[in-house]
Amino acid sequence: MSAMSEKYKIGVVGGRDTVLCFKAIGLDIFPVTAEDPEGIRRTIDRLVYESYGIIFITEEIAQIIDETIERYKNHIVPAIILIPGNQGSLGVGLKKIRDNMEKAVGVNIL
Repeated sequence: MSAMSEKYKIGVVGGRDTVLCFKAIGLDIFPVTAEDPEGIRRTIDRLVYESYGIIFITEEIAQIIDETIERYKNHIVPAIILIPGNQGSLGVGLKKIRDNMEKAVGVNIL
């Protein structure tokens, strides 16, 4: 099967209260807890291995496993996208977008 015809899945990783609403729209959810950083890392690695093309992860959880997210940062697949948790945004996702834009363009345009 060529890479162009491969079907990718979408997963959402975060606290149970945050990810449950994504199940209603048909996305695969993976509830995790901040108290289990190794379990979070294993979940992300498994999603990459199982051909998840987009992985949404809450900012709170992403901060715990920053090195794992950095490992996949330069890969085309998966796209790891930080989203706010049910407590609201921590500003981490927007900072990463700003940093990537500045790296790509050479100046902060946001």
